[in-house]
Amino acid sequence: MLYGDTYLRIDYAAAAEAWAQSGLPAMMTVLRNEGRWDTSNATFDGERVTAYDKASPTPEMHWIDYGLGGLEREALGLVGPEVGDLADLYRGASLRGELFGFEASERFYEIGTPESLAEADAFLAAQPINRPGEP
Repeated sequence: MLYGDTYLRIDYAAAAEAWAQSGLPAMMTVLRNEGRWDTSNATFDGERVTAYDKASPTPEMHWIDYGLGGLEREALGLVGPEVGDLADLYRGASLRGELFGFEASERFYEIGTPESLAEADAFLAAQPINRPGEP
């Protein structure tokens, strides 16, 4: 799953492989944030997201959900049918020790507001363009 308003710079294949090797039913990519780009909302022990709360983050949360995640079919059964928010599913999985964490190392760029879109546009405009047939 990808957040639709975020440009991510991550090795998707590496994240998928590490998640598969974890054997856990859910995966969240995380970035050490320290409140830089948005409110930090997760704790991470290097293998698992041990707490996640987007609605009520705590001061111990130094990580942020990065915008790439995954769920095995069985993970959907971890919550009742009344739960309609992915954040609630992630929170429950983290508290049960069932949320694999994959650490991202590059910041994300949101495009959900005019200001963040301008920032993402400036970043992308500064990147070299690789055209087919060029080195």
